[in-house]
Amino acid sequence: MNLHEYQAKEILKEYGVAVPPFGVASNHGQVEKIIKDLHLKEAVVKIQVHAGGRGKAGGVKFCKSPEEIVKIAGQLIGMKLVNNQTGSEGVIAHQVLIAPPIDIAKEYYLGAIVDRAKGEAVLIASPEGGMEIEEIAAHHPDKILTVPIGLDGSVKPYHLLYLAKFMGWEAREEGIKMAAAVAKIFIEQDASLLEINPLVQSKDGKLWALDAKLSIDDNALYRQPHIAAMYDPSQESKNEVAAKKHDLAYIALEGNIGCMVNGAGLAMATMDIIKYAGGKPANFLDVGGGATAEKIAAGFHVLVSDPHVKAILVNIFGGIMNCATIAEGILKALEESPLKIPLVVRMEGTNVEEGKKMLESLKILTADTLEEAATLVVKEAKHAHSS
Repeated sequence: MNLHEYQAKEILKEYGVAVPPFGVASNHGQVEKIIKDLHLKEAVVKIQVHAGGRGKAGGVKFCKSPEEIVKIAGQLIGMKLVNNQTGSEGVIAHQVLIAPPIDIAKEYYLGAIVDRAKGEAVLIASPEGGMEIEEIAAHHPDKILTVPIGLDGSVKPYHLLYLAKFMGWEAREEGIKMAAAVAKIFIEQDASLLEINPLVQSKDGKLWALDAKLSIDDNALYRQPHIAAMYDPSQESKNEVAAKKHDLAYIALEGNIGCMVNGAGLAMATMDIIKYAGGKPANFLDVGGGATAEKIAAGFHVLVSDPHVKAILVNIFGGIMNCATIAEGILKALEESPLKIPLVVRMEGTNVEEGKKMLESLKILTADTLEEAATLVVKEAKHAHSS
């Protein structure tokens, strides 16, 4: 689950990380109150969306007077951000963060991720922060340092000392405390990503977290109820919100073939073979191994409500999952909303014959192998698209 910048900054502050004062507004009255409360003569106004690249897209503005703050904030509230991170549909900013500007002397990068190759959490640091950090990582790897984070969120003192030297921090002790706090947040809050970019040194030598990005492992949200409460459905598509409501693992893609599969590995294989057959999957949808008929029906509604979907492939292997349950869910969904696009079903495993028999009365295309199913659904999607 992604957090907004202002939410991430509140958590940073709880761990003692220096964050410039700020306010968050969604309307004119709140903007004026922030100006008054923070005694602002000038400010930086930033849209709050679950995506990066806000500055390049015009979502970050510097204002030189209270009147300009009000004007710019009014323009940015409701702005739609469209870039490679949001997809073609974009996301709308319903709030803006307003903060006094910092007189920046130097920009840095500080973050934490799980290093999949090493199988451990790591701090990532660079003395070259800012919007071009991806380019720096790609072309100047010598300017990127990683150090391990312990399972308890600790970092060995000599690693912190080396990191501070690598960064060239004048305020070494302050920087070490900040790096240690980032590591602790990452582990204690069950994060999958934490970035401070840029981390800046002001002209008076103080270090500030000028921006923040925090993503939490969805599977750990039950341990983080205070963070789960920060969920903002406005930053996701209607289908993703509906899928989350029914505890379905769903990710929207840009193709036209809807996929319903049980098991993440089988779902990935299904999408791969659809691509191999010349099609494009419209989603990743894993209903899980123990889904009920109601959950199957909910997942089916998510697929058919996507206007881009021209055909659907249901690919089920009945191990723990009962194929008759899948059939019952499909029947339940079609009773509530008759299907207007081609449906291909491939089932194998537990109660497969019963499941197939339940679907015999419907105009459903069936396949015995995954390759056959993929070829058939791609053909049907192309026909539906051209007609």
